[in-house]
Amino acid sequence: MSTDPEAILYTDGSSLGNPGPAGAGFVLEGSGDNLVERAIPLGETTVGVAEYRALIAGLSEALSRGVRRIHVYSDSEFLCRQIQGNYKVRSANIRPLYEWACKLIGQFDSFQIEHTAREGNQRADALARQAAEQAKQKGKDNQGAS
Repeated sequence: MSTDPEAILYTDGSSLGNPGPAGAGFVLEGSGDNLVERAIPLGETTVGVAEYRALIAGLSEALSRGVRRIHVYSDSEFLCRQIQGNYKVRSANIRPLYEWACKLIGQFDSFQIEHTAREGNQRADALARQAAEQAKQKGKDNQGAS
């Protein structure tokens, strides 16, 4: 499915504890319309992993829809600065996700990532929190099944 070659992506990750039940959320917009939004439960992980998983999921969705130019907004300063090359990636858990994100980024004709306040990222934040709650509930359901 092809769409507008330009898009805006809002991403966020959430973890109820660090590590804890976590979720990723993203909103992909093109020409002022929401193309897609997702809440992705992740199970037990850190907020840093959740932030990267949200970015990877959003970038993958954009590429699958034919987006060629993308502007990403995230309220995770560390994620933005790592992707921009201002912070080194030191965590062994984050390194493969960073490399995966960089491979996806390389497929776009134009890529920008910008840090935004949480207020500028409300829908992605809500989706990430919703997904973390779903992961928490699934964890409780699994404990009851043991």
